[in-house]
Amino acid sequence: MVDVPPRRPVRAVRLRPVGDGELELQYRVVHGYRRAFRMAGEGPALVLIHGIGDSSDTWAELIPDLARTHTVIAPDLLGHGASDKPRADYSVAAYANGVRDLLTTLGIESATLVGHSLGGGVAMQFAYQFPERTERLILVSAGGVGREVNPVLRLVSVPGAHLLLSTLRLPGMRLQVGLAVRLMRLLDTDLGQDAPELLTLVDALPDETSRNAFIRTLRAVVDWRGQVVTMLDRCYLTEGMPTMLLWGDRDSVVPVRHAYGAHEAMPHSRLEIFGGAGHFPFHTDPARFVSAVEDFTSTTSPADWSRDHWRELLREGRPGTAAGRPDTPRTRAVERDLREASERSAT
Repeated sequence: MVDVPPRRPVRAVRLRPVGDGELELQYRVVHGYRRAFRMAGEGPALVLIHGIGDSSDTWAELIPDLARTHTVIAPDLLGHGASDKPRADYSVAAYANGVRDLLTTLGIESATLVGHSLGGGVAMQFAYQFPERTERLILVSAGGVGREVNPVLRLVSVPGAHLLLSTLRLPGMRLQVGLAVRLMRLLDTDLGQDAPELLTLVDALPDETSRNAFIRTLRAVVDWRGQVVTMLDRCYLTEGMPTMLLWGDRDSVVPVRHAYGAHEAMPHSRLEIFGGAGHFPFHTDPARFVSAVEDFTSTTSPADWSRDHWRELLREGRPGTAAGRPDTPRTRAVERDLREASERSAT
């Protein structure tokens, strides 16, 4: 299903008042490190995984409404938000392990995972490592389904990038960057659409420890040529696992063509495009986002994982060709576009 509505203006609304204490951070110590998270509601578990440099606060406006029908858990990934920021492993596999361990301490055996940007890659990795604990996947402007990524992130991944991030916090720099952002918005560029949100991520890196954790995380998934990690060669394993992709058609970080490529690669997945939205469609139209999530979870059954079925998929799949995807002109065109975009970004 592809839904491309007319462009809507960016708006920030509160869907309903947040109850007292509903969004307060809670903490668990896992492997000696403090993990922060927000938890609210009752019902089937819904895990919200934020993107790089972000935190569970990005979901704050949505949690109360999602909590009407779900037990919502929104962690601050290690190295982010109020969680500890040690010198540690910040790969997507390590993050998937961390989400599993946090859920285990909370007594949650399985859940629907909602992942934004880096969090989408973490959600896919979680489903790959722990399919028996994954009920559904909801991928929002997700990384890990193509090589292309915004050149700014490629730049920040190179040696010496921490100096660049430090420079952005010098007196006067914030004003100059703000003027550049306003100009990009006046020119109606896609980067201008996302720039204010991206700047808040820079503001969330107030010290050297935070910046180091950010750069370690980024370098685990991005280098100067683009995204390092891709799940496209294993997307056929989502067969039998309800999967939905939500994307903004003006995403300047992970272009919307990645959504179409992932949709082709993931058997029976749903695709919903937010017209006029950038990299944060759940901020642009939170009411529509909540409605899409609730509709998806209410109209699909949790994945019924089977060891025999998993073995069969692995044996029949063809790694590197996204098996399970039909060989059609549309499929070949998507593959060609992604390949050419990756080659352009590497030059």
